[in-house]
Amino acid sequence: MHSAIQLTPSQAFDFLLNVAVTRPVFLWGAPGIGKSALIRKFADTVGMECVSLLGSQLAPEDLLGVPQIDGNCSRFFPPANIVRQEAFVLFLDELNASSHEIQKAFYSLILDRRVGEYHLPADTIVIGAGNRAKDAAIVKPMPSALINRLAHIHLRADHRQWLDWAVAEGGIHAWVLDYIRLRPDHLWNEPPKHEEPFSTPRSWHILSDALHSFGDNLDDIMLEALAFGLLSPAHAGHFKGFVKQIRQKHTLHSILKGDAQWPAEPADRDVLYFLAQSFRGLLRKELPDDEASVRSEHKQLAVRAKDRLRELARISVEIAQSVLAEDDEGNRLPAWFLVEVARDLPRLAARDKFKP
Repeated sequence: MHSAIQLTPSQAFDFLLNVAVTRPVFLWGAPGIGKSALIRKFADTVGMECVSLLGSQLAPEDLLGVPQIDGNCSRFFPPANIVRQEAFVLFLDELNASSHEIQKAFYSLILDRRVGEYHLPADTIVIGAGNRAKDAAIVKPMPSALINRLAHIHLRADHRQWLDWAVAEGGIHAWVLDYIRLRPDHLWNEPPKHEEPFSTPRSWHILSDALHSFGDNLDDIMLEALAFGLLSPAHAGHFKGFVKQIRQKHTLHSILKGDAQWPAEPADRDVLYFLAQSFRGLLRKELPDDEASVRSEHKQLAVRAKDRLRELARISVEIAQSVLAEDDEGNRLPAWFLVEVARDLPRLAARDKFKP
């Protein structure tokens, strides 16, 4: 299912508080983006037990129960995991990964809050969640009759809210927090079409737990194994360079101030590339797109940036040019800054694709 509207976790939470209490809701989102955690938080907030059913592992009898003789007839007795005396939140996880027989069994459960002859307690809340077909996950088309029984929302990752949660929660490794603050665009990426790890809030959380487990015993080989085993390859390489520059005391702040130099050793090329991309990210964040909005502090940063670019080019013209290049999403540095670079550092602007 596609949607032009995607909600942040806080927006989705507000939606659940106002809609799920009256009508069933289905939460769409990529793997590892925080759907289950959001629904558990909702259940805690409304003061209800959260009972989860995993659609991909359900058989019809797990939901409908099994027939038993009751006098002169047989009755289906519902499974114990959904029989409650008090209202609760019924979380149908991976609903669209379940078989069509199970999805049909959900019809009455979602619309009428009934399974066979058993009725869920009054005020029970039903929420479903699942991945999208484009996520390369195991999903099945949802029947139109089921779609029409649910209010649908789409969840997206938000680095600010994730960082707020991580700080409030505590326990997230400082390297992970600092890295996401520096590269918020690396918190999540679209699942790849082939088999390889990819970055999600969940994978960063797992990485944090592993970093805590290793402690001071983490060597470069284990760091590389962790990063490339949990994150997308590009993000893993950047994170490895980030940790290495921490250990070697290279910081972008000190380089910008002129108190430190770009790492020039061949063995530090991964650190150099990470610092260069962080440099690019800082320029995109701090320099205004509109030249009319340029103030004195922006001009001072532009002057320092050109000096650092000149120093970087002495080590690697290619890496210096990557700072000026358009990224994979089509983002560029401000045109007025690129014009200044082309004027003052023509060697770096020699290729057409680096020109404004």
